[in-house]
Amino acid sequence: MIRKLIAAGAIAMTLATGPAGAETDPLHSDWDDLLGTYVVEGEDGVNLFNYGGLKANFQDTAKLNAYLEQFHDLDFDTLTPDEQFAAYSNIYNALTIQHMIGRYPVKSIRSGHLVGPWKKVFTVIDGEQVSLDDIEHAILRVQFDDPRVHYAVNCASYGCPNLQTEAWVAETLDEDLDQAARDFINHPRGVTVRRNGSLQVSTIYKWFKEDFGGSNDGVIEHLREYAEGDLAEALKTDRKIRKHEYDWALNDYKDPTS
Repeated sequence: MIRKLIAAGAIAMTLATGPAGAETDPLHSDWDDLLGTYVVEGEDGVNLFNYGGLKANFQDTAKLNAYLEQFHDLDFDTLTPDEQFAAYSNIYNALTIQHMIGRYPVKSIRSGHLVGPWKKVFTVIDGEQVSLDDIEHAILRVQFDDPRVHYAVNCASYGCPNLQTEAWVAETLDEDLDQAARDFINHPRGVTVRRNGSLQVSTIYKWFKEDFGGSNDGVIEHLREYAEGDLAEALKTDRKIRKHEYDWALNDYKDPTS
């Protein structure tokens, strides 16, 4: 269960079986299919997206557009808090992909922008026009107050936590968010112990430090919660964060056969 809940009613939904045998909310079945088709799990632990493949498939681009359009007049008050969190996260990721497909090929989501496109990319949710920036910062971070939101949304960049191979769904939300946190934190782009013993961490933990306790010590406590193996052992002793890194390169999969 998301740690800070917002008031909402419950909706009864029949579950469908997704491509990996997992239960998939039918509201997100099209997005689940697209993720299963176009997300490629890299050998280095970073999931990539086949933007070129989706852009060339008019049927699937239409499916992506239709997926987002179904939320235009959906009453979100009929959804439970976990269903809302899953929906907003899926919409954010799908809208980002839609935006990138429209601009592809580019080297980065920031290409052509001084900062980025997040305040300029819009969709309609529950009758209101909202931007990517609104979804992340005015809705997800504020209404749910859960640092794992940063592992749920993907900004089409190599340095970002992975875009998942399946849609977020309420039934498995907690465990899936925890796994996404573990996957990122235990990957070098999340945390690296430097040779001098200090930590290099993703700039996400600098940009959104307030979501991780408001201090470097708070960030490290969060990292300890999900660290495994050698990293968990390293974090048992006192460590200092000395460097932040983030790679804005597009998380683009290039099909070697095309």
